[in-house]
Amino acid sequence: MWRQGFVIAVVAFLADRITKWWVLNVLDLDRVRHIEILPFLDFRMVWNRGISMGLFQADGETGRWVLIVLTSLVALFLLVWLFRVQNRILAIALGMVLGGAFGNIWDRISYGAVADFVHLHAGSWSFYIFNVADSAITIGVILLLADALLLPQKQPKRPLEENGREKE
Repeated sequence: MWRQGFVIAVVAFLADRITKWWVLNVLDLDRVRHIEILPFLDFRMVWNRGISMGLFQADGETGRWVLIVLTSLVALFLLVWLFRVQNRILAIALGMVLGGAFGNIWDRISYGAVADFVHLHAGSWSFYIFNVADSAITIGVILLLADALLLPQKQPKRPLEENGREKE
């Protein structure tokens, strides 16, 4: 199962890297700052120095490296979990979270912040500005929650006594 999760992690990471390269180098969004795509979708350049949804902003070099170390430790934990997983949904979910996490870690190391650019909005309502890595992480977490809360878990078989009855 881990191979599927690993492939998904690589695909999510590459999709994130390619879209960020395109936005920064082809669209030059860091200079342009804003491009309207549809009435509810814009590309709007934001450098996120925090974690999800701009929480825990790390403005200095120390904070930046603390976030890099902490997110790398979480990613390492998830990678170990992925190699032990025996469930396809968990493998997919962990692969998505890992691919997204590595995409955002790459940004933090390379740029000092995460490049966010997808802005969904409707009228005065505005959703957070995010990127492909954030989307992969969100979908992966939703799958993890669905697996834990909604999908039936197989119970381990209990050993039988010599007379064929289950041991208590």
